Amino acid sequence: MFDRAEVVLHDHFGDQDFWKVRRSMRFAKHLREIGDEFRRKFLNSSDETDGTLLHDDWQMMKTKSGQAVGGPYLAVHLRRKDFLHGRPKEVPSLKHAAEQVQKILLKLKLNTTFVATDAPENEFMEFKKYIPGAIKYNPPLEVRQQYLDGGVAIIDQWICAHAKYFIGTYESTFSFRIQDEREILGFDPDTTFNRLCGNRKMKCEQPSRWRIIY
Repeated sequence: MFDRAEVVLHDHFGDQDFWKVRRSMRFAKHLREIGDEFRRKFLNSSDETDGTLLHDDWQMMKTKSGQAVGGPYLAVHLRRKDFLHGRPKEVPSLKHAAEQVQKILLKLKLNTTFVATDAPENEFMEFKKYIPGAIKYNPPLEVRQQYLDGGVAIIDQWICAHAKYFIGTYESTFSFRIQDEREILGFDPDTTFNRLCGNRKMKCEQPSRWRIIY
């Protein structure tokens, strides 16, 4: 039994066949449009200004690494809940996560951080004390009821995929899919394959950098 369809691709990860299949798999248009509206309204971000125009035919979508600019914000996937227990050494405290984010904000001269997170509201508000420019997508009730948690997660991923810089969570499938999207859109790997480090004292290895092979 395959509990996830992606298991079929594991033996081909990163090769030409993998990327042909992955490029053909697109998030639903109506969910992308919700994410695009949020980008325009709150993040001063659009495909035209960000260099992330999507061709209607995936087979015609040809990009070069580094051609995408991204919106004027940093995106971070701040995984909490089960990862706090399942991977305690890889999940930073909220303060340590904020310190890492602040370092990148200063380096890139950005003020806004989009946060995709499963953290409860009190944890997000604590993180926001350290990063005042942090915002997240709060779906209207009708969106939550119609598209459920899975649909809202895709909206979060789509917004993260268009940031100038992305920081993910170690070994999170949610972060992997964002990195895939950024590769397809033409972002530089240096702005894509980054993750939060859990412990100041331990060496923090960043993800391997996969490149599209056409």
